[in-house]
Amino acid sequence: MWSVQEAKSKLSEVLRRARAGEPQIIGTRESCLVISEAEFEKTRRDRHLGKFLIDSAPRGEELELPTRKSRRGDPFARTPG
Repeated sequence: MWSVQEAKSKLSEVLRRARAGEPQIIGTRESCLVISEAEFEKTRRDRHLGKFLIDSAPRGEELELPTRKSRRGDPFARTPG
């Protein structure tokens, strides 16, 4: 972990380490993470919405789903009047 002042004075070292695959943390409050562009692209490639939804779907007890025939009627049907 680098202080902001230290990271400013040793920016080349921070970047060298990030490029070598060592993520660098700068700051103590609301810190930031420096990673290489290659590492960033790798994490972006691995994100697929469908995979995320499947992986984060609740597991465990079966959900009781309502029937498709709703008693509330068609919300798009024209009402007389």
